[in-house]
Amino acid sequence: MRHFLFPVLLIFVCTLTTAQKVVITGTAPGAEGKKIFLNKFSDLITFEEKCLDSSTVDSTSKFTLSCTPGEIIYVSVSIDFHKTELFIEPSNKYELSIAPMDYNNYKEINPFLQSQNLQTEFKTSLSDINLQINEFNNLYDNFILENFEALYRERNKSKVDSFRVIVDNRFSGFRNPYFIQYVFYKLASIEQLTQALNQPQLAAKYFLDKPVLYENLEYMDFFNSFFSKYISVTSKTLHKIDFLPLLKVSEPFPKLMKTLAKDTVLKNEQLRELVLLKGMMEYFNTANYNQDEVLNVIRSVNLQSKFPENRLIAADMIGHLMKLRSGTKAPDFRLPDLQKKQVSLKDLRGKPVLICFWTTYCPTCLSEMDIMKSLFDKYKDRVQFIGISADRDFIMMRYFLEKKKDYTWTFLHMGDQFKLLKDYEVRSFPLFVLIDEEGDIYKYPAEFPDGGLEDTIEKMLQ
Repeated sequence: MRHFLFPVLLIFVCTLTTAQKVVITGTAPGAEGKKIFLNKFSDLITFEEKCLDSSTVDSTSKFTLSCTPGEIIYVSVSIDFHKTELFIEPSNKYELSIAPMDYNNYKEINPFLQSQNLQTEFKTSLSDINLQINEFNNLYDNFILENFEALYRERNKSKVDSFRVIVDNRFSGFRNPYFIQYVFYKLASIEQLTQALNQPQLAAKYFLDKPVLYENLEYMDFFNSFFSKYISVTSKTLHKIDFLPLLKVSEPFPKLMKTLAKDTVLKNEQLRELVLLKGMMEYFNTANYNQDEVLNVIRSVNLQSKFPENRLIAADMIGHLMKLRSGTKAPDFRLPDLQKKQVSLKDLRGKPVLICFWTTYCPTCLSEMDIMKSLFDKYKDRVQFIGISADRDFIMMRYFLEKKKDYTWTFLHMGDQFKLLKDYEVRSFPLFVLIDEEGDIYKYPAEFPDGGLEDTIEKMLQ
């Protein structure tokens, strides 16, 4: 079950509302001059992030962000690779006070490993949904901790009923529709844990004749849990069907939708289509399933679905599954070289490009670059060699290269463009990537220089 944290201290103050625009103001001591971003998940199946707004923290530590959501949404405010999260409601104003932090106190930079929650005071009104959800989540977590044995091993259903009464009494005066559904589907996970209801009963209670709540965290969390491997394993009707031949027909999308309709849980077309998308995402990396055939189904949903939310999820899914795949566009960048001249990936088109993400404190990076020098000497007229330093300070890269006069290929410095590490999913250093002359991924990740990289370069140049 995906668990969302709210690293905020809630302070009770009244807020004024204006129109539908949401404005978030605040302070972030230590982040002066840094970019600050307002992001949301584009959808709650792929969890691809979408930037809603960005600005720069000014010299007095202040910042302003804004967006115009059509409903309550869950967002994050991030600086470098650190973030805080909150719900925002149309027409509300929010004031955040982010605790002082030394954002440069990191020798090693890896957003996948070193991200942390920004400690934040979140000023809110007494009726704000963040206050209510935070209180409910604490109540829920304590209940699970205190009763896990009774719930999981003993299947004590009376505990669930008692907790439901407690929740109803505690929040009887707060009738926000988003919150009501949030609680409803959060409690569904307990019923699933205790097996208080069997699968058809859970489906009847939580999905049949119910709207699909794409932006509700707990609805989608329960959806992802309930329908995990549903087509291939847990559906009593569908797991008996061989779906491989259905993917090979000329128009697989309508055929698959008709087949899924045999399961009475999926009589709702919108829900059925969403379950199909989730199933295709699972099949993409399943043995014996052709990835191009799976993508063909997802593309058909993207183009033909009558439900705009499902079309959006299908588009996100295509981007998610195709990311860094051979033949797809390599993420662009624009970074300074040793002379502080800006160099972009687009500037390098016309020749294949070998990119090495590296740092001066990574021993493997340094040993591989020693071997990389011989490759550069051999292929420098046919391949462009680029080293992208993820060192915190530009001077560290420059100082290192002043002692390595024989490293004569192009070196760029990433600076605070941490998004680049996420774009290329740089989870460790070094990382090598081969890009063809048109700017498309040829091999990701490419082999190390001492592990077969030369053979791949030769094959690319044929």
